[in-house]
Amino acid sequence: MSRGRLGPGDAVVALGVPAALLATLLVTALSGPPVPPGRGVPGYALLALAGLALLAHRRAPVAVLAATAACTLGSQALGVAVPAVAVVVAVYAAVRAGHRLLAVVAAAVVLVALPLALAATSDGTLGEAVARSREVLQVAWLVAAGAAGEALRQAERRADEAERTREATARRRADEERLRIARELHDSLTHQISVIKLQAEVAVHLAAKRGETVPEALLVIRDAGREAARELRTTLGALREDGDPGHGLDAVPGLVEGARRSGLDATLTVEGAGPDVPAAVGRTAYRIVQESLTNVARHAAARTVSVRIDHRPGALVIRVDDDGRAGDGDPPVPGLGLLGMRERVAALGGSLRAAPRSGGGFTVQAELPVGPAR
Repeated sequence: MSRGRLGPGDAVVALGVPAALLATLLVTALSGPPVPPGRGVPGYALLALAGLALLAHRRAPVAVLAATAACTLGSQALGVAVPAVAVVVAVYAAVRAGHRLLAVVAAAVVLVALPLALAATSDGTLGEAVARSREVLQVAWLVAAGAAGEALRQAERRADEAERTREATARRRADEERLRIARELHDSLTHQISVIKLQAEVAVHLAAKRGETVPEALLVIRDAGREAARELRTTLGALREDGDPGHGLDAVPGLVEGARRSGLDATLTVEGAGPDVPAAVGRTAYRIVQESLTNVARHAAARTVSVRIDHRPGALVIRVDDDGRAGDGDPPVPGLGLLGMRERVAALGGSLRAAPRSGGGFTVQAELPVGPAR
């Protein structure tokens, strides 16, 4: 359990300690001299307060140690002589939290002051008060409490170190895997994409040099090659953790313009004006629009596609609709692109809906949270 969080065990300690002490006091009072009425009620109140203070022994162990020591000495001075269990628990909590020196000093002060408090309410000598103080609080109790607190503190520290080691190992393995993937992508794709881009640019250059009309398809291939090369560089940089963070919402108009150049009647609508969108949300929105337009161009045989970005309170909604053939038959089998979109959206705590429309075509709608983390 976290040291700063209250739990059922804390309540049991805080209520059980004073209840046990009051029960002990009741038993001893029946067989011994009664506590004077003027002192009994304040003494009982201090005894209960010492126990209740233990509720905060995880969040403020030093303050609890001081409060329990003061309440215990006060109750003893008022003639309510019962074992100082609250002080023992507070010493344990302080040592467990790492305040060993303060716990030792506080325990020494209580051991010295306790006989004086008992002597103030008895007719005996100081020696008799010292003997009575040993019944109320023994050094062995404090040593045992301190040892238990230190043992648990060391165990928690070792557990934390082991957890950090596991996390560091997992991060190292993930880094190694990312670098391996980056090398594979670089070796297998970079050359091929560069060849496609270069050949397309040479073809465009030669056609322009001859004064011929450059086919639109060739321009699309050239631009797609450039974009693929840039995206690959971005991906490789992200895998190596030293690259450009990628496109955001401001690059979505470029995607729509690219869809128009490929022959689609593509439109972009932006509604609302929310606060600055987090970078991760902007990148995910860009990827959703990019993947959706790619799917429309490859599979839908659509004529029109609309992209709508809606800034709502606490959310960014992206919707891509097309009039392709997805709604004419069975729903398409989800591919890696749709799976990737779902994973990106889920990582941000958002929701994604991708399904055919009743009137024909296909809709992709994602809602991404832009407020505080859910």
